[in-house]
Amino acid sequence: MMLKIKRVPTVVSNYQKEEAGEAARPVGGCGRNCLKSCCIQDAKLPLYAFKKISKVNGKDLAYEEPPVAFLESLVLGEWEDRMQRGLFRYDVTACETKVIPGEYGFIAQLNEGRHLKKRPTEFQVDKVLQPFDENKFNFTKVGQEEVLFQFEASDDGEVQFFPNAPIDVDNSPSFVAINVSPIEYGHVLLIPRIFECLPQRIDHDSFLLALHMAAEAGNPYFRLGYNSLGAFATINHLHFQAYYLAMPFPIEKAPTKKIANLNGGVKISELMKYPVRGLVFEGGDTLEDLSNIVSDACICLQNNNIPYNVLIADCGRQVFLLPQCYAEKQALGEVDAELLDTQVNPAVWEISGHMVLKRKKDYDEASEANAWRLLAEVSLSEERFQEVNALIFEAIALDELDDNLQCLPEGDAVNSNTYPAVVAGSQECVVLQ
Repeated sequence: MMLKIKRVPTVVSNYQKEEAGEAARPVGGCGRNCLKSCCIQDAKLPLYAFKKISKVNGKDLAYEEPPVAFLESLVLGEWEDRMQRGLFRYDVTACETKVIPGEYGFIAQLNEGRHLKKRPTEFQVDKVLQPFDENKFNFTKVGQEEVLFQFEASDDGEVQFFPNAPIDVDNSPSFVAINVSPIEYGHVLLIPRIFECLPQRIDHDSFLLALHMAAEAGNPYFRLGYNSLGAFATINHLHFQAYYLAMPFPIEKAPTKKIANLNGGVKISELMKYPVRGLVFEGGDTLEDLSNIVSDACICLQNNNIPYNVLIADCGRQVFLLPQCYAEKQALGEVDAELLDTQVNPAVWEISGHMVLKRKKDYDEASEANAWRLLAEVSLSEERFQEVNALIFEAIALDELDDNLQCLPEGDAVNSNTYPAVVAGSQECVVLQ
């Protein structure tokens, strides 16, 4: 049986609305100043060429002021320029935000704009891998004015910036563009190898690119997120999301239990005392070591048709992998009507603890218990989670778990993550009763 659910995806580009029949602005070419061959000839965009960072825990990943400050100022400067030009569908800086009282410090935002700025579509939720369909909205249809810059590896190993660089269509550059329906300040999209028109599925190169962006930014409050199909991705064109939020996410503060140390220095842990079950990947002798392990795990989930979300945190040093089943439950009618009425689609940001609420009522009544209740519906059961872990461990060639865990002191086996304290309250997590 094929499961389908009526979806109303958030508009991420101003040109999505034109897919539904609204008039396009006259510019030239097709009239939309898009990224297709009709408009892209001789076009130029800024190019940020990042340094290929190899070490995760070594000096190469330390905070180096010139490139770190420049990438951050570039993203935010270009983003604010697009705000001044009126390219966003609402002013996200005017959205109310609060930290929900409680041990976890869930963050609630009232974002009624995302609720109102949507178009209906039919979205299949039971297939994580679906072919790219050029007839549907994809990022080659966005306007060039929505693209902030190209993001590529530097040829000489040093950070470089070209304010007016040609677009090498044949080599399919990666773009950073605005999300016109932003969740937070500086909300952007990283679109790897845009002209290859890749479907929404992680591969080794694209995930390494996302880690490079996190490492290059060098700001722990700049995170990247990924939603697979079936886990509330709304565009089947490969992309990551990213934005700034100057406070720790609850998932980043949750304690973890070490499962194994892999060759290459990557540590795998399991989230503890958090409503959504997941794995945490950290460390690695090189950025590629961490990227390859996580990519293999993601590819395993994709090939086994398991929806999932990914959060890249701590400047690319920490990755949360979160298989989920909310859309499946929703399609089967197994989600409580009260939760459905909130119209919250728990994707990577909600799962991480940033609850984007669309109704004033839900925002006013936001509580830790309500956040926990929603996220608990997202999580796989313990039995299913262990089955999925077995698939992942086989894919990454993990033959056995860390035999020394039973002998480790409790403080070594279960670690409470530390984070800069920017909000008052306890930094420890507890299981809600």
